[in-house]
Amino acid sequence: MSEVKTPWKDYLGDVPMHLDYFQGSMFDAVARMAELYPNNIAFDFMGKSTTYRKMVQEIEKCAKSLKTLGVRPGDKVTIAMPNCPQAIYMFYAVNLVGGIANMIHPLSAEKEIEFYLNESQSTTAITLDQFYDKFEHIRQNTGIINIIIASVKDALSRTIRAGYMLTEGRKIQKIPDDAPVIRWKEFMDMSRFCFYKNFRVERGYDDPAVILYSGGTTGTTKGIVLTNGNFNALSQQIIATNPMFRPGDRMLAAMPLFHGFGLGVCVHSMLAQGGRCILIPRFTAKSYAKQIVKYKCNFIAGVPTLYEALLRLPSMDGADLSSLKGVFSGGDSLSIELKKKFDKFLYDHHAVIQVREGYGTTETVTACCLTPTHMYKEGSIGLPFPDTYIKIVKPGTDEELPYGEEGEILLAGPTVMKEYMNHPDETAKTLRKHDDGLTWVYTGDLGVMDDEGFIYFRGRAKRMIISSGYNVYPGQIENILDANDMVQMSCVIGVPDAYKMQKVKAFVMLKPGVEANEGTRDALLGYCRKHVAKYAMPYDIEFRDELPKTLVGKVAYRVLEEEELKKIAREKEAGSADAE
Repeated sequence: MSEVKTPWKDYLGDVPMHLDYFQGSMFDAVARMAELYPNNIAFDFMGKSTTYRKMVQEIEKCAKSLKTLGVRPGDKVTIAMPNCPQAIYMFYAVNLVGGIANMIHPLSAEKEIEFYLNESQSTTAITLDQFYDKFEHIRQNTGIINIIIASVKDALSRTIRAGYMLTEGRKIQKIPDDAPVIRWKEFMDMSRFCFYKNFRVERGYDDPAVILYSGGTTGTTKGIVLTNGNFNALSQQIIATNPMFRPGDRMLAAMPLFHGFGLGVCVHSMLAQGGRCILIPRFTAKSYAKQIVKYKCNFIAGVPTLYEALLRLPSMDGADLSSLKGVFSGGDSLSIELKKKFDKFLYDHHAVIQVREGYGTTETVTACCLTPTHMYKEGSIGLPFPDTYIKIVKPGTDEELPYGEEGEILLAGPTVMKEYMNHPDETAKTLRKHDDGLTWVYTGDLGVMDDEGFIYFRGRAKRMIISSGYNVYPGQIENILDANDMVQMSCVIGVPDAYKMQKVKAFVMLKPGVEANEGTRDALLGYCRKHVAKYAMPYDIEFRDELPKTLVGKVAYRVLEEEELKKIAREKEAGSADAE
């Protein structure tokens, strides 16, 4: 058996190389904190606080209701919710009854929801009242039996509820009284009819617990099956790499629950270690900034676009950020220039820390590498977490490269996924056991490791657009467009954007006889809205008589990217000339 190189072991500072991992379920980890800190606040939501004791009581009540509905061990329950109390209760309740939480974006298009429900074979789903129509429209095409409808207003204090109903609440279309759904209150009342002596199902470290979605290495949407151990290990690793953390510390949980960053880092890592989550259901830079100051947050996590937006926000002028102990950036590369700007911003607002950049993949829940607190190398994404191993290989091979050479990033450790759901061949390609005895994730990302073990991210080998921190897979949108009767061929690219980092643009060749006009563009955009999530929607469709081709006949998307970059450069030059 060959030995794994660990050049970073001498540079970890206070971070241990190895940890002893909790062997129970995710619920067990949270319940343990409720025993230790029953009166501590677990989370805050729109001005209302919930203690650990109350949270566990509601989770158990929710679990009894799931049991009454007939949810059995191994059943998938789809959770299409923003960051709100009902989502937290449901997530851990599914875990408590031995089910698997299928986490999806509530803003997903109807056809995407249909895919997620069928792919996971979910029979029960929970979503908000405002998304009911989408579920109802595709219900007959799925195996879904129970749709549970929650409402933001149900989680609010009486005072705030009144204000909410006068503003946001009145915009939500009323669900018919006879609609075939179970309202949240009705659902939770079902707990009284749970006659099972023991509604708890013992689940352990290696049992599947969560499904998150990613494009994998091919860009085709796949469900990533993650275990209790994956999430609990991440929680312990997060705390180990942040030795300044103390139970009761406040994390601003604005990253969404359907994403490993939001679910793993911002929520479970906190609740499994006695932290306090400030839940933000709908993200805006303004609301984010307001909550940081209001709750004197100790930790914040976000994508580079968030930090770019905070720099431009007038309401941050004079804000006191001295409570911050950790600021984490992930989801996309943090430019050296943006890091310098935000580090100065933190200093100017009385924070004595710097932004720490991380790296990870959904195949390892999320982060597995982080800039240390005591040492910084320009351009580096830091050092591996405890018990996490990284190596750089020659793309397409198992051949490990010398320090300083660029290749594919491979990851191994306790957060590595169980499998891709329903895709054994893709699982076998992505998870491979080496002579060192470890199972490695082939990430498809390019990077470099120096002789001290610091990792440098160089780019994604797989074709992908990152828009506001969300992964958008061009191939998926092209398949949707190409299926339209008006479309001969399409190509989707990412266009640089000051706020989103990238925005989605589609180039389309129409079939003979179809006119390239505004009506056709509007029809195609309307078609996309039914099939594509809001965050992945093309902002524009440009018609072309021909699309550029490579020598082997594939669409040369890089040519289109270069054309857009030149176009942006010309527009900037024209703007500068006009200003003069």
